[in-house]
Amino acid sequence: MYRQKNHRDAILALEDGSVFKGFSFGAKTTVEGEAVFNTGMTGYQETLTDPSYYGQIVTMTAPQIGNYGVNEEDEESDGPKVRGFVVRELSPVVSNWRATQSLGDYLKNHGIPGISGVDTRAITKRLRIHGALKACISTEDISDEQALKRARDWTGIVGKDFVKEVSCKESYTWDSSGEKSRPFTVIGTQLPSTFKQECTHRIVAFDYGAKRAIYKNLRRFGFEVIVLPAHSSAEDAISHNPDAIFLSNGPGDPSALDYAHKTIQSLLPDYPIFGICLGHQVLTHAIGAKTYKLKFGHRGGNQPVKNIETEKVAITSQNHGFAADKAKLEEMGAIVTEYNLNDQTVSGMRLKDRPVFSVQYHPEASPGPNDANHLFQVFYQLVSDHKAKV
Repeated sequence: MYRQKNHRDAILALEDGSVFKGFSFGAKTTVEGEAVFNTGMTGYQETLTDPSYYGQIVTMTAPQIGNYGVNEEDEESDGPKVRGFVVRELSPVVSNWRATQSLGDYLKNHGIPGISGVDTRAITKRLRIHGALKACISTEDISDEQALKRARDWTGIVGKDFVKEVSCKESYTWDSSGEKSRPFTVIGTQLPSTFKQECTHRIVAFDYGAKRAIYKNLRRFGFEVIVLPAHSSAEDAISHNPDAIFLSNGPGDPSALDYAHKTIQSLLPDYPIFGICLGHQVLTHAIGAKTYKLKFGHRGGNQPVKNIETEKVAITSQNHGFAADKAKLEEMGAIVTEYNLNDQTVSGMRLKDRPVFSVQYHPEASPGPNDANHLFQVFYQLVSDHKAKV
C-alpha cells in the first residue's frame, strides 16, 4: 500500500520559472524532458508505455491515478517510455484482479521518476497558455535553481530523431498464430466477428515506435504483419513481397526523419499505404509537404474529428505534438479528408490517384473510444481492391 509522505521531496521545474513541489514515487533520479499533459480518464499504463511519449514528462489531468495498478498484458511496448510522470493524487490502494504490481513499484523498477501532490490543473493551464515547455523532474535532493537550470539547458524535442531510440532492432513477424491478438473477452463469450484467424494479406510495417495495439488490430483484420526497423530501406520492404505498407506512430520531430521520407517516397508508386500518427506525418513529408509543431499538442481520448467526405464526426484518441500543413498537402495533390474540430488542424488525408491514406489519430485507441476502428477494415478493402487490379 502507498502511504502519503509528510515531506515534499520531489520537484518539477518548468523553463518559464515555475516550480512545483510534491511527493516522490517511482525511481529516485533526476531527468529532463518536454512537459505535456494527457486528458485521459483511464489508460495510464498505455500512456506510460506508448513510445510516442519518448522524451516527455507527462502530466495526467484526471485527479487520481494508479487505482487499478499495472499488468504486463496492457503494455504497449517493452516498458515505460516517458521520462517522468506527474499526478495530482497517487491512489493509496490497488484494486483490480488483473493487477500484478502498483504504479509506484512499476515506475521504480523501470527507473522512471514520479511526482504526486502537485496542482496538475495549474500545470495544465500553464502548458495550454505557453505551450509545451522544457522541464526537469527530480526525486533527489536538488535545489529549485538546479532544477530550473537543468530544464532550461535541455536541448528540446524540435529537430530530434527519437525514432531510432524506440524502433525495433531487427525485423520480425507479429503474432503469426493470432493468439496474442485475440480481443479480450469474458471466458465463454464469442470473439468479435471482425477477428480473422487466417491471414489473407501480407503487409510490411515500418516501426517508428509502434503501439502493440495497432499490430493486434491489423492481425485481427486478417493481415500478416512483418515488422521492419525504421531505418530499413525500400529494398528491404520489397524483399518480403508485401501486398501493402503500414507506417506506425512514434515520437519526435517528423521533419528529422529524412531516411524515412525517402524510403516511403520510393514505395508510393507501387503499394497501398496506411499511416497512423507519426506515420501520417512521414507520409506528409514523403509527398513533399511539411509539418509544424503545435503549441501544446493533442493528447487524450476525447478529440473530435470530422470527416468532410462522409460528414461523420468521431471521438478519437490522439497523441502528437506536430501537425501537417494543410496548404502544402493540397499543393502536393493530397485531399484533406478530416479535421480536428477543436482547432481545425489536419486529422486525415488521402492521395487522389493512389491507394494511400493516413490519419493523425489512433483508430486502435487503447485506451479510448472505438469510433475509428473501422479504418482497419477500410485498409483491408483497399488492399483487396488493389490486388484484384494487378
